[in-house]
Amino acid sequence: MPLLAMLQLSATFCAALFAGAALYINLVEHPARMALDTRVAAGQWAPSYHRATWMQAPLALLSFLAGTVVWLMGAGASWLIAALLIGAVVPFTLIVIKPTNQKLLAPAHDPGSPETRMLLERWARLHAVRTGLSLAATVTYLLSLSRP
Repeated sequence: MPLLAMLQLSATFCAALFAGAALYINLVEHPARMALDTRVAAGQWAPSYHRATWMQAPLALLSFLAGTVVWLMGAGASWLIAALLIGAVVPFTLIVIKPTNQKLLAPAHDPGSPETRMLLERWARLHAVRTGLSLAATVTYLLSLSRP
């Protein structure tokens, strides 16, 4: 398989895996978590968040890098657009979501408080942005693959 095709498939595959995991979190895992008592929900959120980070961050970065290299190799601008969409989840997470994460993970934070419930609800809305970005990247990659 030529290098270009391998990079195109890698970029698309990593974005799709990220999007699938993010969509699952927003549609299944987090709503189930929020049906629990706030203290239990917060207790489940923390290890889930840590595990997801180690899966999703590398997928986003690999997809961004592969998509950017594909564009640099002469593929259309849609490859760069898709790469920027999936790549945007990293700074969005670090700049926008991280403050909420830090409040939820703070040792002095009361996991059973109404504030915790509000933070978990905010986190879900912010995570939905990541889901949207990753889905848009995946669709853009797939459309780019279908073009000659």
